[in-house]
Amino acid sequence: MKDTGSLHLKVQELCDCYATTDPLKEMSAIKNDDDREEAALKWLALAALHGVNSNAKKISVFLSDEGTVTVSAEYREAVLPSPGPEIGQSIFDALGRITHIDIEEGKGKTPLALGIRDSSLELEVKMKAKSGGKKISIRFPE
Repeated sequence: MKDTGSLHLKVQELCDCYATTDPLKEMSAIKNDDDREEAALKWLALAALHGVNSNAKKISVFLSDEGTVTVSAEYREAVLPSPGPEIGQSIFDALGRITHIDIEEGKGKTPLALGIRDSSLELEVKMKAKSGGKKISIRFPE
């Protein structure tokens, strides 16, 4: 009889091991793994990481009677905590200085490369005037 507690521990260890990777990229390569049990645990760890990183509401795996597998995810919207009026204004000022978008004009769009650990991410920063104020949007790559 296998100790299922050790499987849980293994998933946790794999979560730690893959915490700094791109979970979706790693998940797409799993079908080439030779060890099916290890690959299944790795997939579970990567699915958990992706769910946390992407604010997923639910990740579902469907196995049909014919043996085909489909995976889907639902994501939830999230309201982030407000930084308050003083820091909020400083955010606009800082992004204006970093991106050279004219804050006073109230509109503009530019890419922003951001280095994280040993990789980089290209964001799109967009500012536009809205009735009663202005809005900055930071779009993340798909």
